[in-house]
Amino acid sequence: MRLVVYVVFFLFCLSGYSQQVKVLDKETGKPIYNVTVFNESKSFSSTTDKDGVIDISTAKNEDVLIFSHISYALYRIKKSRIDLRKNVVFLTKESEQLDEVVLSVFKSKNKVARIAEQIAVLTKGEIQQVSPQTSADLLASVPGIKVQKSQFGGGSPVLRGMESNRVLLVVDGVRMNNAIYRKGHLQNSITISPNQLDRTEIVFGPSSVIYGSDALGGVIHYYTKTPSLSEEEEVKSSFFSRFSSVNNEITTNVSAELSFEKWASFTSITYSDFGDLKMGKNRSHGFANWGKVFEYSENTSSFYSANPAVNSDFDLQRNTGYNQTDVLQKFYVPLSKKTDLKLNFQYSTSSDVPRFDRLTELSSGTLKFAEWYYGPQQRLLLSSQLDVNTNKSWMKKATFTAAYQNIKESRIQRRFNSLDRSYREEEVDVFSLNGDFLVPLTEDNRRHLTYGFEFAYNDVHSNAFGRTLAVSGNSVVGSLNDFTVQSRYPDGGSSYTSTALYAGYRQDISDFSTLNFGARFTHTHLEAKWIDQTFITLPQTDITLDNSAATATVGYVYKPNKNWQINSVISSGFRSPNIDDVGRVREKSGNVTVPNMNVKPEFAYNAEVGVQKYFNDRKFKVSGVVYYTLLDNYIIRDHFTVNGSSTILYDGELGNVVANQNRNTAYITGFTASYQGKISNRFSTSGSITFTEGKAYDTGEPLSSIPPLFGQFDVRYKYDSKIEIGANLRFNAKKDITDFNITEGIDNHDLTPIVDENATNELDKYFGSPSWVTLGVNGRYIANNNWTFQGSIDNIFDQHYREFASGISAPGRNFSFSVIANF
Repeated sequence: MRLVVYVVFFLFCLSGYSQQVKVLDKETGKPIYNVTVFNESKSFSSTTDKDGVIDISTAKNEDVLIFSHISYALYRIKKSRIDLRKNVVFLTKESEQLDEVVLSVFKSKNKVARIAEQIAVLTKGEIQQVSPQTSADLLASVPGIKVQKSQFGGGSPVLRGMESNRVLLVVDGVRMNNAIYRKGHLQNSITISPNQLDRTEIVFGPSSVIYGSDALGGVIHYYTKTPSLSEEEEVKSSFFSRFSSVNNEITTNVSAELSFEKWASFTSITYSDFGDLKMGKNRSHGFANWGKVFEYSENTSSFYSANPAVNSDFDLQRNTGYNQTDVLQKFYVPLSKKTDLKLNFQYSTSSDVPRFDRLTELSSGTLKFAEWYYGPQQRLLLSSQLDVNTNKSWMKKATFTAAYQNIKESRIQRRFNSLDRSYREEEVDVFSLNGDFLVPLTEDNRRHLTYGFEFAYNDVHSNAFGRTLAVSGNSVVGSLNDFTVQSRYPDGGSSYTSTALYAGYRQDISDFSTLNFGARFTHTHLEAKWIDQTFITLPQTDITLDNSAATATVGYVYKPNKNWQINSVISSGFRSPNIDDVGRVREKSGNVTVPNMNVKPEFAYNAEVGVQKYFNDRKFKVSGVVYYTLLDNYIIRDHFTVNGSSTILYDGELGNVVANQNRNTAYITGFTASYQGKISNRFSTSGSITFTEGKAYDTGEPLSSIPPLFGQFDVRYKYDSKIEIGANLRFNAKKDITDFNITEGIDNHDLTPIVDENATNELDKYFGSPSWVTLGVNGRYIANNNWTFQGSIDNIFDQHYREFASGISAPGRNFSFSVIANF
């Protein structure tokens, strides 16, 4: 009995003196190997083992322990403050510290101080602070980005005067751009809920070396939230809800994170319901009726009205509301200490989305369309990402990403005084596989090599049909007969394949300078087949296109001291024609776009210089970048002929024939100047101004999608850890009609104010884009760790304005309130 007492006493003493702590990655929850822990006097020093465990029992309670690792921020904590019941210490990646943001947009983590390109990063906290209705609205808050909208259920980001298929969208390492991304305006950027984003990274300028075709204006990379592991079983949930008065928006998001030692799961569901949008009433631009909606179509898929209805509120933009549901499911499973697996499921769907600009289009003084809407926008993504840390001399880290995407979109339209409704449906299946590899060439990581491969296959199906409606009173009761409709893309099917290899090299030449170099070779293969030629007779019905491109980037960063950084970049990019470029058929404003099988790749050659200056111990930063981009063999939509004719019959009307085709050279140049930082412990501010200019050298005509001078300024006041308020000012300069591209129609010059109704020259008839300024305020109250309340008033003075090239007026005065709960 006495022996048992001694043994128990010995074990009790042993447990009392053995103080083991596990060191974990704060983001993933995984153990960190080889963390050095020491006190200030260096009398205690030890290192974590392969399980991230260290014994600190020999350190004194009053010692300040310092946790040090090359990839993590230095962490200091008094031993007595360590919670020995949980026995866990979390370290934060160095990238998450101020001025040390690491971008994985280059598929290998790099500090900002080593990156020459112009970049922008929106963190989870900043996204929550902006609280945008859609991801397109989120992008509009980024310095240097302008967003166009043809309808409220859309948003086409413009980077350096380029948009749609010249800007690459990426989500979780998978490119969203597919074979039918068009030249003009896209709405795909809204198919990701802002509430599901962990961060968004933007790289401005050609980035084809890493991402291949389409990255001419830049790359927008969405990163969705990822679960983390936990030593103890944890269940976290959150709830978000917002109401906005300007369109009676109600958005609700619920999410749940399950964290275990061996696996973790994150589930998120967002539902947004948007009503019709109210425009501003204060018309300081001087055009009393511009943008007002005097009549609208009441027609739906089941309701029939032979004539337009009178709008009881001219400032209410009827046929702009829609709803959207977004689902995200992620699993994180560490297969071993060196291998992690992430499984990603994303699904986004919407109701029918009215095309507002087409529903307000006039013909002979009255509304042209009784129905014009997009069918449900559906996006499905299934992907698996395998991260392998091999520590091999030829490959220290590898990431393999396999993905499948299914995208469905449709267009339904019917004109007034007609019972013929046409349907055009598209479906794209995209299969992709990426391999990205990292090799540090030196132990101090001053030189490293990246390389990789990419394969993507797009399978496109395009279907079209028409139905003559049977109506009874105001009800659609069925259809009388079917009729032939021209499909939007080749009705025999089409495919687009891209294969590529790339390599990149980075070297810290000295403590003051870094050199980056990269090169890529890409080959694309396109096949398409037309069957029905009822409306268009083509010179050949089967086409095969093969294109190859080599691109390169050289970037140099010079830091004469800790407060100055000078960047310079020379880069090239390309965009290979896709199915939309060579095979689209559609009508807009009397112009019918027809296939052109002779379109070739367009190239961009870019040079830029950027400067960053820090003040107040790097708490305040002023930066600017100037760039010049030369477009060679650029693609433009212009007048064309089919079988010798410049006109064609489309949907019962004669239209002018246009097509995508190559031209010689053009340029885009501009600058963005910005600042951000703290004025004092409580005040912080940021601001930016962007100028862009673009013209064709061969014709002298302005390029499409070139926004006017624009910018924004923000100031925030943080009273304490609970209360924060802010104000923002956004502005846009006038764009003269002479600076619009009239030929392509992408700039929507015909939707700007009319100054002379009887003028035959477009330049004399329209005004251009008026200037505007808006002011808003916002606030946040953090009640406790579980509850946060946010509110804002946007466009306080209820200004009426339209974003450049948009077909819908911007929101008027808007009161927004949201609540965030975490459990």
